[in-house]
This record gives sequence, structure tokens and C-alpha cells, in this order.
Amino acid sequence: MHVLSLLAHPRSDSFCHAISGRARSALRAAGHDVTHLDLHADGFDPRLTAEEAYSIGDSVEQTLARSTDPLVSRYRAHVAAADGLLVVHPNWWGKPPAILSGWLDRVLVPGVAYRLERGEGEPQGLLRARTALLFNTSDTPEARERDAFGDPLESIWGRCVLPFCGVERYRRVVFRPVAGSTAAQRTQWLDSVESAVATSFGG
Repeated sequence: MHVLSLLAHPRSDSFCHAISGRARSALRAAGHDVTHLDLHADGFDPRLTAEEAYSIGDSVEQTLARSTDPLVSRYRAHVAAADGLLVVHPNWWGKPPAILSGWLDRVLVPGVAYRLERGEGEPQGLLRARTALLFNTSDTPEARERDAFGDPLESIWGRCVLPFCGVERYRRVVFRPVAGSTAAQRTQWLDSVESAVATSFGG
């Protein structure tokens, strides 16, 4: 299986980087092919251009196919070719970091990730990937995230983005609270990454 790995955290020594590295190692050890995108290291510009701010119709797909940003074009090709997705990012304000939100806006576009004939219509998911594994870091206790905030990341990924693009199976693993966690706790979390990878992708 060809898995596309996405990492969105500005600090190279972050726990998100450690999670992503362990997950990618587990994928490769299981025989999977991995393409890794570190959005910050790549210098990805998350700002949607005026020409990209459309979502419906064949002419939109033709326009978006003519992207003048080579990194955006490369990212679109990578996600279109992937059989599975691995995404690692922190929970910031109940949402992905801005750079990853911009990746969603600029990369998961009509003709690549979905097709929409009418604004009120049902989308046709176009991604080959049918499986996704997400890891989030957070400092909010699970009960408070659920009861006070409604777990917005669950809605974003599990109800909006992934089903819209055709992904049928996904698992989301949250490590919390990361702030103040001990080295032993982090080791335990990292060890659990391998089992999560095996559950989602086999191996």
C-alpha cells in the first residue's frame, strides 16, 4: 500500500514529529511505501488564491488543474496517488494548525479529492485512499473536549473532510495531556503508535 504521510507542526523536536517518525517506521517495516510531507519544512503556503476559491463545476476542475504553484501541484498528485493517509497534528483551538487547514483548502480540490455538481448536492469522493489514520496531540482532558467543546476535530475529520473525499475507514488517536507528560508516558504513547498502524494498515 502507498501511504501519504502529512505532518503539521512547526517545531522539529515536537512530540508530533516523534509520533510521525514512529508511524512511518512501522509502515515501512510492514512493507508499505510511504511518501512524507512535512508542511513546515516544505515551506508550504496555506493561503488560498482567488483563482482557487471555487468548488463547483467542470470549468473549476480545469482551472485548478492549471495551478502555477509547483508545490501545490505536487501535493495534489501525491494525495491522488495514495492508497492510505497518515495525518499527525496538534489540536490548536479545536482545529488543525493553519498550515494544515490551508493544505485542505488548496490540495483537496474538485477534480482531485471530490466532484460536486451543485452546491447543495452530494459530493462524489475521488480519492483512491479508503483508509486514514490520524494522530492528535492535546492538552485538554477527554471529558472536557467532548462535553464542553463537542470534540470539533472529530467533526472536521470524521464527518466533513474524509467522507466528503471518499475515505471510508478512519481511526483517530489522541494523546493527552502532552504538556507535563513524563518520558515514560511518552514512551508508552509512542509504543502504541505501532499497534495503531498495524490495526489500520496491517502489518
